[in-house]
Amino acid sequence: MRHLSYKTKFANKQNYKPEWFVIDAAGQSVGRVSVKIATILRGKHKPTYTPHADAGDNVIVLNAEKVVLTGDKLNQKIYLDYSGYPGGKKEETAKNLLARRPEQIIERAVKGMLPKNRLGRAMFKKAFVYAGTEHPHAAQKPKSI
Repeated sequence: MRHLSYKTKFANKQNYKPEWFVIDAAGQSVGRVSVKIATILRGKHKPTYTPHADAGDNVIVLNAEKVVLTGDKLNQKIYLDYSGYPGGKKEETAKNLLARRPEQIIERAVKGMLPKNRLGRAMFKKAFVYAGTEHPHAAQKPKSI
């Protein structure tokens, strides 16, 4: 009987070409849309998913200002920043952050779902979040999700 050997193919820089996707966040919950974004950035939506390689795709997120926070999170959720100096802690509610920089709400949620290492930082650089409907990535011919 002949022994069949199958080689597992891992995605790497030589055999991988990233795609571009557009996600419209209008009317969607922050957590639900962030999970979709993080999954695409990691490459878990593909059969060639490789945990130790950056084999994910680029994601463009539109209408970040129209994202929905469920319950009373708009008033109760607090985002913290710390400068590193004594007394340098700053607190901001989700309502204020959504008014000031709506992109940051989705960016923080997605960043928390990615690996906490240099691979995760490289993956996060492939996420492009915009408050409106316009984006400068038309040349990449992104596919809509």
